[in-house]
Parts: sequence; structure tokens; C-alpha cells
Amino acid sequence: MAPPPESTTNGTRVAPTPKSPARTPVPTLHDHLTAHLDAAARAWLGQALGEAAEQPGIHGPISVWELRLAEAGRRCGAEYADAARVLILHAARAGTDALNRVYSQGTAAERRAVLHALPHLVPGPEAVPLVEDALRTNDTRLLSAAVGPYAARHLTPHHWRHAVLKCLFTGVPVAEVADLDRRARADAELARMLADYAAERTAAGRPVPEDLHRVLTLTDPTATPPAPAAEHGPRGTDGKES
Repeated sequence: MAPPPESTTNGTRVAPTPKSPARTPVPTLHDHLTAHLDAAARAWLGQALGEAAEQPGIHGPISVWELRLAEAGRRCGAEYADAARVLILHAARAGTDALNRVYSQGTAAERRAVLHALPHLVPGPEAVPLVEDALRTNDTRLLSAAVGPYAARHLTPHHWRHAVLKCLFTGVPVAEVADLDRRARADAELARMLADYAAERTAAGRPVPEDLHRVLTLTDPTATPPAPAAEHGPRGTDGKES
């Protein structure tokens, strides 16, 4: 599939808006924000990233970069806040302990940023409890972030199937589920769960979500297998040390 066309601003080409901070390499996120933020926001972001790089990890009751996470929405605007927070977490080289602290003490927006940052920062399954916690909520934006590349890579089949069902229950588009085609293919147990859910909806006189039919089709073992997903090792999606 061809990449989306570049847009233009005052005759200058800028990269298309990244689909998700979790699925976008860190350098691309940075370039996108640099191209779209105004001068004041760019200056603030540069300072925040510099502070995070100079004092990575967690220090004392709160680190300076944790304060910057709280400011990101006001400084960069809601449209760019998720990406800005992911960049700050990456610059701070936030490990599992730091991510746990931000997630447990942060706002819903900060929790969402942690979930988006996981595939860039955590190579192993240590942060799965954060994903599982998010999947217990009914916050659709948090759920969308929880079913990203990190969940696709590390959730057990049982928990991943229930994550797909949770999306159907809450109206989160299954397009948000990373690596859906590969993980759903030939999954007979997922097919059974989807069929049961469809039967319950039909018996209750309620419509069956169109997304359910899409996922059910993907469980067909005769379907053409998708290309394997790119593996991102401990260096993250941008090929740099995390």
C-alpha cells in the first residue's frame, strides 16, 4: 500500500500525521512535532527533552521530566500531547519502574502515553501488568492505547482474545488492535468466543458489530497468512538504544 501523501503548509512539505505514537518510530514522531508545533511549543519540547536526557530515570519524589509530562497538553496542545509525552519518556530512558510510577500516579492522559511508549522502551513482558490494568477500564482512549504493538507482542492468547472482545464491547475499532491479522488467524478459540457473543447479541435483538464479522473472518484457517510483523528488539522501533 502506498504511504499517505504528504501535505503542504505554506508550500513546505510536511510528513503525514503519524497514525499512533506506539507504531511510529521515535525520530519520525520528533520530526512531525518539529514540523507542526509553533515556536514556543518547539522551544518547550526541546528543553523538556534535554532535561530528560540529562537526568534520566527517576530521582526522588518526582523527576523534572515527570513534571513536563503533566505540562505537555497545555504546552503542545491536545493533538500533539501523546507524541510529546512519548518523546519525553524515551529521552528519559524510562524503565519499568519509572513507567509503573508514571502510570500509577498519572492522569488518564499520562497513562495513555505510558502505554504508547511501551514498545519503544520495554523489550520484554515486564510491563504486561500495565496493559492488563488498562484493559480492565472502560476508557476507550486508554483501551485503544493498550491494544498496541506491545500487547500484540506480549499478551498471552487468553488475555489477547479478551482484549479483542473488550474492544467489541466498548466500541473501540478493531483497527486499533495491532497485528490483528496475524494473531487472529486460525484462532479457533477466538472464533468460538466471537460466535457466542454474536449469538447473545442476536438473541437479545441487538445488532452484531460489523467489526465482529471482520475478526471472525480473520480466524479462518484457510485465509492467506499475512506477512510477519517486524520485530523490534531492545533498541526499540527507531533502532537506537532505549
